Amino acid sequence: MARIVLVMHEPLGRAFAECAAHVLGRDPGLAVFDVVADENPDAVVSRLMRTVVEHSDGEVLILSDIFGATPFNIARRALASAAEQGVRGNLVTGTNLCMVLKALTINESDPEKLSDIIRQAAVRGIVDAAALV
Repeated sequence: MARIVLVMHEPLGRAFAECAAHVLGRDPGLAVFDVVADENPDAVVSRLMRTVVEHSDGEVLILSDIFGATPFNIARRALASAAEQGVRGNLVTGTNLCMVLKALTINESDPEKLSDIIRQAAVRGIVDAAALV
């Protein structure tokens, strides 16, 4: 299975991990990188890249909150550096809890296929509840 890494604005990544633990009833085994507002992005890129390379078994899926924001840019840079060391991975933004839970409960090691599956889960999780009443 691909390593799942959350790279988000603080405290969103930790909150997703805690919610996943609550729903699943177990430690979700996520790597969490909550980006602090005043943190040096270069230092975070290096730390994230090391974690991805050391703990990914060669495949990683990084989930970020907002396209183009600092956490996304950090994740994109770290993933590019990790790719130079043989890590295959994808970066998906717009993360919601449905995506996190699907990524943790499906047995898919290909980061590209996993990305497609979790994006579909995100869309299926968006329901206009007023239409159901």
